[in-house]
Amino acid sequence: MINFFSRKTYLVDELSGFIDIHNHILPAIDDGAKSVEDSLALIKGFREFGIQDLIATPHIMHNYYDNTPKTIGTALDLVNKELEKNNTLDSKIVASAEHMIDGNFETILENGSIMTLGKEYLLVEMSYLQPPINFNQAINAITNKWLYPVLAHPERYGFLHGRPRKYVEFKNQNILFQMNLLSLGGYYGKEVHKVGLKLLEEEMIDFVGSDVHNLHQLEELKKVTLSKKHLNLIKPILERTIASFQIT
Repeated sequence: MINFFSRKTYLVDELSGFIDIHNHILPAIDDGAKSVEDSLALIKGFREFGIQDLIATPHIMHNYYDNTPKTIGTALDLVNKELEKNNTLDSKIVASAEHMIDGNFETILENGSIMTLGKEYLLVEMSYLQPPINFNQAINAITNKWLYPVLAHPERYGFLHGRPRKYVEFKNQNILFQMNLLSLGGYYGKEVHKVGLKLLEEEMIDFVGSDVHNLHQLEELKKVTLSKKHLNLIKPILERTIASFQIT
């Protein structure tokens, strides 16, 4: 799928064997897949370009998506039973969560209702409009649990776009950055695309994930093309993501 006219490469050509660490494929528990059938269609779509292993990360967001390890585990079981029924167990699906830093976050962190990403990471997000007043306190609480905070899609927070020094401050707090692959194609708009490429060029991105919620986004992911320069920058991040989140 090399695009000879633009001399760019399709990103999906580089994703065979990738482990997607951020997606919303579990059914009927957040704004992602609405049914088990949706989940299976998404998994099939990922498999078409070589992604067989996925870490599902439904939202945990107080008063919106009040998920728990139990609700997430139940949804995961439904999907894995259907995969077994369809003889597609070569796809490995495990569950984590995308935790909103809100007024309830530190409570669930303290009582153990969080879901780690792998063994030592915690995927977190915040409002796109403004930072939570307890952001620094929450980050300290995560690190006090001997976990590494991973900030989902840092390129998408509009309030940070005019404040590049905040990204440096976050990195100085040992916050890891997970960029959305869709950001590389401008799916979320020109500004997010611009900021995403800048963070990539400044070597601030630690991991990547799809953040796919539906089949439309999966189709958009197939359209993402990269210049040789950006392809060379993303390749080691893809490899680091795979190495850090092996599913056994």
